[in-house]
Amino acid sequence: MRELVKTYNPKEVEEKWYKFWEEQGYFRADNRENRPVFSIVIPPPNITGSLHMGHALNTTIQDIIVRWKRMSGYNTLWLPGTDHAGIATQNVVERHIAAEGSSRREYGRKGFIEKVWEWRGHYGRTIIYQLKRLGASCDWSRERFTMDEGMSRAVREVFVRLYEEGLIYRGSYIINWCPRCMTALSDLEVEHENIRGKLYHVRYTLTDGSGALTVATTRPETILGDTAVAVNPDDARYRDFIGKRVFLPIVGRELPVIADDVVDMEFGTGALKITPAHDPHDFEVGNRHGLQKLKVMADDGVMNDEAGPYKGMERFQCRKTILKDLSDRGDLIKEEDYLHAVGHCYRCKTIIEPNISRQWFVSMKPLAEPAIKAVEDGSVPFIPEGWKNTYFEWMYNIKEWCISRQIWWGHRIPAWYCGSCEGVTVSRTDPSSCRHCGSLAISQDEDVLDTWFSSALWPFSTLGWPEKSEDLKRFYPTSVLVTGFDILFFWVARMLMMGLKFMGDVPFREVYIHPLIRDADGQKMSKSKGNVIDPLIMMDKHGTDALRFTLAAMSSPGRDIRLSEERIEGYRNFANKIWNAARFIFMNLEEESAILDPAALTLPDRWILSRLNRTVADVTKMLGEYRFDLAAGAVYRFFWHEFCDWYVEFAKLQITEGGKKKDNTVAVLIRTMDTALRLLHPFMPFITEEIWQQLHKSSIMTAPYPSMEESFIDDTVESRMDSIMDIVKSVRSVRSELDVPPTKAVDVHMKINSDALRELIEGHLVYLKRLTSAENIVTGTNISRPALSAILIFSGGEMYLPLAGIIDIEKERWLLEKRLKKVSEEINRIENKLSNRAFIDKAPEEVVLKERDKYKELTEQKERVEANLSWLNG
Repeated sequence: MRELVKTYNPKEVEEKWYKFWEEQGYFRADNRENRPVFSIVIPPPNITGSLHMGHALNTTIQDIIVRWKRMSGYNTLWLPGTDHAGIATQNVVERHIAAEGSSRREYGRKGFIEKVWEWRGHYGRTIIYQLKRLGASCDWSRERFTMDEGMSRAVREVFVRLYEEGLIYRGSYIINWCPRCMTALSDLEVEHENIRGKLYHVRYTLTDGSGALTVATTRPETILGDTAVAVNPDDARYRDFIGKRVFLPIVGRELPVIADDVVDMEFGTGALKITPAHDPHDFEVGNRHGLQKLKVMADDGVMNDEAGPYKGMERFQCRKTILKDLSDRGDLIKEEDYLHAVGHCYRCKTIIEPNISRQWFVSMKPLAEPAIKAVEDGSVPFIPEGWKNTYFEWMYNIKEWCISRQIWWGHRIPAWYCGSCEGVTVSRTDPSSCRHCGSLAISQDEDVLDTWFSSALWPFSTLGWPEKSEDLKRFYPTSVLVTGFDILFFWVARMLMMGLKFMGDVPFREVYIHPLIRDADGQKMSKSKGNVIDPLIMMDKHGTDALRFTLAAMSSPGRDIRLSEERIEGYRNFANKIWNAARFIFMNLEEESAILDPAALTLPDRWILSRLNRTVADVTKMLGEYRFDLAAGAVYRFFWHEFCDWYVEFAKLQITEGGKKKDNTVAVLIRTMDTALRLLHPFMPFITEEIWQQLHKSSIMTAPYPSMEESFIDDTVESRMDSIMDIVKSVRSVRSELDVPPTKAVDVHMKINSDALRELIEGHLVYLKRLTSAENIVTGTNISRPALSAILIFSGGEMYLPLAGIIDIEKERWLLEKRLKKVSEEINRIENKLSNRAFIDKAPEEVVLKERDKYKELTEQKERVEANLSWLNG
């Protein structure tokens, strides 16, 4: 007899088996094998990161797919790695050294970068250990880092090629600027937040004394940089103003009044101040009209020399001061509340400033066109398909990508400037002299590349590109990309563009976009709200398998996950159910393996094997369609509600008979458990390995994924078994409703219309009596209903349960009448609420749905209570 300990303890199992899997090399792919390939790259987490629930979901989904494909016979590569995360990591390390009383400037560039590498050595692999804790079966022998030697070579190669083709260039443009991080940001790195601010109406007096224009602005501190006032040429109010000049308030500088179609006649007053150096739209207007670009703010957000009397003021202090001065002069006409979207740095949350700066850019339209076509023609399907529209919306309107960042940590731009001829040398290797004039007086660009530049190369650079490596030949393109929608443009679109450009093929065959995780009330999780569910804590409390299964079971396409600890606890109970079922089997398993005899199978045996094979087919189909929720639900329902709730109960009765029936029952139990463990392994790797090792003395990692055996599927068997279970459920339901104790035997009278059904029932009376706690079961075609008996309708007839002497009729009638009154009152209360239009219109949707669900449940309760009273009164 084999034994499992009484209680499953995940902590004793998980670390042991993960270490075993790694030591055995089960996660490794082989680029020399000729088996079908399945490859996938992990979205590289930042080295500053710690596992959050979004990581847990993404990693769980990938691991489910990878383990399934590996068991299905594929040569499977899951390539892991981490991202250097330029701005994020630099900020973390700067805070770290500030706590030590030092600063980045004190260290100098070389010393600071050494400090970051040192920090990475100490803390940068935390996220990797946590991914392993989650069970991620990555090929760690191929782990990459976006700043390792091979990746750095790939980054330089791409930069140089794009530069040589004119797709990377340097120019002065208005860009998003973070005054805190002191770096440029791409449009995607700016987070817009609706803020209740003010719209200030300011008077600009005409120089000829004939009147004034009133201009509305949300940023009065930038007035100092105005170089024109613009009106729409079709705006009749201002037709006579075009070509005139106005005085700039406070400063007194003369500005032209110009006409431009960009002006929205409905916004503010219809007159627009033009500040080309501090607004992206004004920058374009300035280019069209040849306006001066007057920069009045330094890169740190402090007003500069051009700001005149406001020089040295922080930008928001300047705003307050200039508003007071305008008011004192009578030029502040009015101010009004105004809700508008304000851009913030995605890392430090500082309000960004549009800023004219000399930066490096990628020309995106030539790269975007093939990537658009690849999705349009179905070469790269998106799952769910609706995300294609979001992708197209961005790609059709794509802008130039600012790729230079004014920080130290990252891939330094491979461009050198000559102090003699001012030429620029862009090179794959560090040059010793200017390629234009040969001068030795060259210096490298101080900026680094946007982190997403190296990430965009991830699917092919990690496989050895630009070398034609065996890994690259074997595993590119990858099979699928699993990601969240939040990096659809940051990463997914750019990988498509770069893969098509440098590999001539898409980087992945499919894109699966998983849902967002929210709290139980549908709110976004955040530390400030105190509603964060920490996956590490959940794994400690409930086990990794429970967390993984929860995330899979709740991962419905197009619908956010509303997560609660109670759901995770529920699936911990599922793990316990699996454990206890295995214990039951082992308790009845002799040392020699039980051999299944198909000729000796009982109806319950044939039923469970039919249901098992249908479940295999369903789960396999759902995994292939990325319906992890349906796949998890199918295996859960089969194991708990069919195998444990029903077959194990039948098996207990069959085992007590001993002999051949016992042996065959144990064989069916083993067959079912074996297949179920293999179905469950991608979702719950640890508990399945522990049980499998006890069952087979080998690793489930080497076992094949189940395939449906059609010979076991039998519609007739399932229908016959449904009839047996329907009878049991009906009797149990009445016993429960009327509080008949399980120890008290009842009689069951069955009026049956069909000889075949009567034969079926009489052939399984032993099961029916035990499972319904019935002393006698009487069947026939002319059975009359006894007095004071419950009546039950089932497919093929009626059942009667005599209640006299079983329960206290009068007491039960009084209790039911009391319950009926209470339920009816609650139904009336909810009916009144739901008929109130004000409640329906104003209450949150989830509150209304909750009330409707409660109404349905109470109505069903009322029907059951009325039926019970009818029986007692009959």
